[in-house]
Amino acid sequence: MQIGEVAARTELSLRTIRHYEETGLVIPSARSQGGFRLYTDADVARLMLIRRMKPLGFTLDQMRDLLDITDRLDSGDSLEADEHQALLDRVRVYEQAAGEQVERLRVQLARAEEFAATLGTRLSAAAAPAPLRE
Repeated sequence: MQIGEVAARTELSLRTIRHYEETGLVIPSARSQGGFRLYTDADVARLMLIRRMKPLGFTLDQMRDLLDITDRLDSGDSLEADEHQALLDRVRVYEQAAGEQVERLRVQLARAEEFAATLGTRLSAAAAPAPLRE
């Protein structure tokens, strides 16, 4: 599929996809005869993983590292037991970091919801008609 379809499927901008290509996070699987980038479902899955990492504050280097780990684990190549375990241990570090960031985001969201509710209450109180004075 071409980059426009990938952008629609991933909800990423063309610019963002090109940036991820420039930084080496995702490489189009092929080019058309006209030079257009062509992506596979695996490329889309890779972009979705990147998209999920971004709001958790992972750096491009961390994203690249995790993608390398998952590529090696998914390659089908036989890995030595120690190497396989080391890769899984690195994934666990990312899992823990993601969990910690999710918790921080939950706290931020709760505070934001409280703030929005406070504003709603203030608006409701201000919009209520004032009691009549005698």
